Amino acid sequence: MRIRTTTAAAVSGAVVLSALAVPAAQAFDSQKGNTKITKVVVNGGKDLVVGTSKKKFVITVTGTDPKGIKEGIALVWHGKAYPERADGAIAPQVEPECVKLSATKGTCKVVVVADPRGLRNGTAGQWKVLAGLLGKGSAENHVVKGKYTTVGVKRAAKLTVNATPEPVRKGKTLTVSGALTRADWEKRTYAGYTGQPVKLQFKAKGASAYKTLKTVKSDAKGNLRTTVKASVDGSFRYVFGGAGTSPAVTAAGDFVDVR
Repeated sequence: MRIRTTTAAAVSGAVVLSALAVPAAQAFDSQKGNTKITKVVVNGGKDLVVGTSKKKFVITVTGTDPKGIKEGIALVWHGKAYPERADGAIAPQVEPECVKLSATKGTCKVVVVADPRGLRNGTAGQWKVLAGLLGKGSAENHVVKGKYTTVGVKRAAKLTVNATPEPVRKGKTLTVSGALTRADWEKRTYAGYTGQPVKLQFKAKGASAYKTLKTVKSDAKGNLRTTVKASVDGSFRYVFGGAGTSPAVTAAGDFVDVR
């Protein structure tokens, strides 16, 4: 067996298993010899957050073989079975780099590329991680795990805030508006994220931390709007705690001068 990487080909949302030179029927889980995977780290343990343009992520695959590790492979996929019933994949486009750690242990760095043009909005959430290693002892010694672990693949989010009027007199009403949007992979733009709870927070001038004032729900276009009474100088911001398909995001604070 030889592990090789090629540019991922996405056709109608399904990606053909071209990264592993084993029959498709064996690709999901395949083992021969004593090659073992001991650790897989995806993006440093963080979710893969994808916006409207291509983004690279690193997966490291570490393992052992009596003769050492020769090559490695990893990719992230969504669906029921890879490759026949997959509806999305984030795959490598360059050869992985493998480093010898000892006579029997090695680690391979795999750079995968997420391209929103090949992603569907409805697939955001938990994806599976395929990982494989090839031992040096024999051209056939290898291990491939179609679902070694899982990782979140999420649609990037943005959040804004604007408090008006500025400056404002003490005791007068401030209107705090903003917008919560997230990546639409299929249209490759950002669109309103509707019906989401977002916290309005305030930090007085000179204070070290923000305090939550209230929770506001985004409207049908992702817009946010509420009112508060002006009391002291300070900064307002909106905070979204995240969801299963989009990450947490915090708006930059908007300072208001109260006179």
